[in-house]
Amino acid sequence: MNAAIHIPVSCKQASCRVLVIGAGSQLSTALDGALNSRSCVFQHATGSADTLRQLRRAPCDVVITDPTTSIEEDLALLSEMRAVRPGVAMIVLAPESTPEEIIAALRARVFLVQSRPFDVDEIAEYAVRAASAADPVAGIEVLSAQRDWVSLRANCEKLTAERVVTFLSQLQTSLPEGPREQLMMAFREILMNALEHGAEFHPSKLVEVVAVHTQRAIVFYVRDPGSGFSWDEIPHAAVSNPSGAPIAHLELREAMGMRPGGFGILTAKGVFDELIYSEFGNEVLLIKHTS
Repeated sequence: MNAAIHIPVSCKQASCRVLVIGAGSQLSTALDGALNSRSCVFQHATGSADTLRQLRRAPCDVVITDPTTSIEEDLALLSEMRAVRPGVAMIVLAPESTPEEIIAALRARVFLVQSRPFDVDEIAEYAVRAASAADPVAGIEVLSAQRDWVSLRANCEKLTAERVVTFLSQLQTSLPEGPREQLMMAFREILMNALEHGAEFHPSKLVEVVAVHTQRAIVFYVRDPGSGFSWDEIPHAAVSNPSGAPIAHLELREAMGMRPGGFGILTAKGVFDELIYSEFGNEVLLIKHTS
């Protein structure tokens, strides 16, 4: 028998409809609480067959998989799900993952993959954002991919950029968790700069991202659709601050009506060993030496 649908009193008309595969575990209970706190309507399925049965009966925005199943099993289920509900988003929970599995998930247009340790608040937040996305199945296109070379094209929405960072982070398996988080945080800053200044977060515009892992380095390439910039034209960035005035750009940003920030390039310079921009400034190469 399926668990009852949980409908918070405060949000009888919640727009986020989530189907969680599996129930009764400590993770499932914590995830229920996180979804409930975000006013999601959710219910549980006992397995793949029950998931398909419930999807045939009623639409759903997001399916969150059982962490005890493999990514291969989840992707097989996703193919069957989309035959029933083409627009449904899948968040894959996996006890562990390989680069090949992450690439397969990207090709299958999985919304998100999260491996242990699981962050239930992050999972629930992504479920809400997937439900509100115009097209959660689209957003990231794989141009070419193998273990050490992944090329993507993505739309210029902030949510898509965050998904790209999450996927690419799980390809950097040779790095310990701390250095990997630092590396991906710096990469995220550069990617967000590209989307904000090169595309103004316009969903119809596209950004190209390449991640390459060599024997001696990790390399990222980002190309945005904008006209670029010159170093003389970015006094609002922290990298342009004069010596001894590390936050001078913040006053300028406030005067220009810009949000607080401007530390992206400076942050990346502190993490990557090389940061190389093209002549026009809309392409950047980030290199981190590993040996």
